[in-house]
Amino acid sequence: MSLHIVILAAGQGKRMNSALPKVLQPLGDRPLLRHVVETAQALEPAAIHVVYGHGGERVQQALADMPVRWVQQAEQLGTGHAVAQAIGDIPDDARVLVLYGDVPLVRANTLNHLVSAADNGALALLTVVLADPTGYGRIVRDDDNRVQRIVEERDADSAERHIHETNTGLLCAGAAALRDWLSRLTDDNDQGEYYLTDCIALAAADGVPVTAGQAASEAETQGINNKLDLSRAERLFQRRQADALMATGLTLRDPARFDLRGVLRAGRDTEIDVDVVVEGRVILGDNVYVGPHVVLKNCRIENDTRIESHSVVEGATIGARCAIGPFARLRPDTVVADRAKIGNFVETKKTRLGEASKINHLSYVGDARIGRDVNIGAGVITCNYDGLSKHETIIEDGAFVGSDCQLVAPVTIGRDATIGAGSTVTRNAPADALTLSRVRQSTVAGWQRPSKKTTK
Repeated sequence: MSLHIVILAAGQGKRMNSALPKVLQPLGDRPLLRHVVETAQALEPAAIHVVYGHGGERVQQALADMPVRWVQQAEQLGTGHAVAQAIGDIPDDARVLVLYGDVPLVRANTLNHLVSAADNGALALLTVVLADPTGYGRIVRDDDNRVQRIVEERDADSAERHIHETNTGLLCAGAAALRDWLSRLTDDNDQGEYYLTDCIALAAADGVPVTAGQAASEAETQGINNKLDLSRAERLFQRRQADALMATGLTLRDPARFDLRGVLRAGRDTEIDVDVVVEGRVILGDNVYVGPHVVLKNCRIENDTRIESHSVVEGATIGARCAIGPFARLRPDTVVADRAKIGNFVETKKTRLGEASKINHLSYVGDARIGRDVNIGAGVITCNYDGLSKHETIIEDGAFVGSDCQLVAPVTIGRDATIGAGSTVTRNAPADALTLSRVRQSTVAGWQRPSKKTTK
């Protein structure tokens, strides 16, 4: 039997108090709905149907790259009504797995078990036993422990509210049977909605076996209804990622203080200190050290390099045995060759720094090509923008640029040239020579500093 997955994503999420639709709220820097679709893809279904409603255009745009079939629920009349919008496009001989766009942590393995449990015409649902079941639908069983129905809390009596086995909303059934049950739903309940959960009672009445399985952890079934739920899910998601990375050999000094908002690949004996944020696609080589409070985004860092604390590395490529930071900022298109050093309070942008070259502190270097064994002193600025266009600074091998210099691009500093401290360089500086642009120092003897007159 083919598998069709229906993801319900039409809710507004008023308790989020946000203009952003609930299913687009970020978890690990990706929308909740994207997490669910990616998990669904792992099951290799024949099709994924996403039922959308509130904020529909934004939801579709956010997942425009994903192979889903969009189904509109113009009126939000309940979960049963939502599934009914998609069931018409699903063949009778398929199995239908129902997921939710605000339940992002369920694992593919759990869903595979749920789908398997729906073999031979059974209806399979995922339940969870909660110490505090408040707010959840309860699983009602008969004297032989067979599932008979699900009752929503608002419709439950006193005895039913004391049941701790609760409904997650995730279920799987044959399409033909599910289509029939959906057609028989009524809105005779406190909310005046068509509940998907009422299909359980219809299945039991029809003599269809109802199989209830449980997730490996409560976290898998956690729905996101407000920002508090979202923050809890974020920590669960981050810890799951941290555990997976440590299983591959990465050292995390404190896995509870680590955030991965993308994809990270790390080599052997690499260590990440506390409060590091990784965004986009990041590749770390062997024996890399990343200090505390560092942000890494879409970058590559080769073997034996150290990124010291409070540095930001974005869109950069850093070679082997380099030293970066602390408090360095490497902006996009920065390329650092092996054994180079970028020190504290240095900012680079669209710059290539040659092998064993150094920018030690307090400098801005943008739109520059820097050769090997170059030393750039404190307070050096490449003046790359004239108010209209960006221009390039070229510093050739072996050059020495003294402290507090301004290099006004376009300009070239020749091989083994020396630029005296405090110079403003507006023309090319020749190789193997000292270039200065200072006024001659003079001293005025007997000069007195002005002072304010005092009054008695």
